[in-house]
Amino acid sequence: MSDDGFSAHEIDTSVPHSARLYDWYLGGKDHYAADIAAAKKVLKLFPRVRQAARANREFMHRAARHLSSQGITQFLDIGTGIPTKPNLHQIVQEVAPTAHVVYVDNDPIVLRHAQALLRGTPEGHIAYLHADVRDPDQILAHAREHLDFTQPIALSLIALLHFVTDEQQPYQIVEKLLEPLVPGSHLMLSHIIVEDPEAAKQIDTIYRIGGTSVRGRSTEEITQFFQGLEMCDPGVVRATQWHPDDTMRIRDESSVYAGVARKP
Repeated sequence: MSDDGFSAHEIDTSVPHSARLYDWYLGGKDHYAADIAAAKKVLKLFPRVRQAARANREFMHRAARHLSSQGITQFLDIGTGIPTKPNLHQIVQEVAPTAHVVYVDNDPIVLRHAQALLRGTPEGHIAYLHADVRDPDQILAHAREHLDFTQPIALSLIALLHFVTDEQQPYQIVEKLLEPLVPGSHLMLSHIIVEDPEAAKQIDTIYRIGGTSVRGRSTEEITQFFQGLEMCDPGVVRATQWHPDDTMRIRDESSVYAGVARKP
């Protein structure tokens, strides 16, 4: 695993960060006072935010397990967040112990935890890049050092693209990330929808304190991320409706939509 020039001073605990807010929603312990304050403000505006985060994570587990069972053994997970067990590599390596995973995130604290928690995994099977999804060229260049681009790869964009504004061209970013992947590769994606436009504006203001914007989208806009791909059943649906199984704890959440599609 790469350390990518990490140093402790890069962690700014005085402002909230999306990865640490997500950790708080999930009931984790890797966040700071600024994150807790911001998360509680979001909770007042979006009372089901914790259920949404958990439903989203459960979708990731099911989608990763599904693709692993279909023979996919390489995953490029962008916006991975603070490692929370079971994380993506633990899910897929239950099915394929030699599966390779490249994690990407832009929060230095995620790298710190990745270094600690991913030690002990088979050498060369797990890699980490400190980078931003808005720099797809850097991500792809790094991923080529760890993944075989002549074989199918699953691109994982879980609860990430609502942090990419329209001006930052999210659809073009996804196209660029998918372009070098061979047929048989897959996209697994989840995204919050717009429910209360006024609350969405206030939530965006909270996240902007930490330098991140939040852009909820409609189901039609979310579906557009899969343009040119072959949708897997049941299409773009509520995260809880995507291949529900007995492992689920959240079953009635409607704020997150998700889908998986195959590159033809």
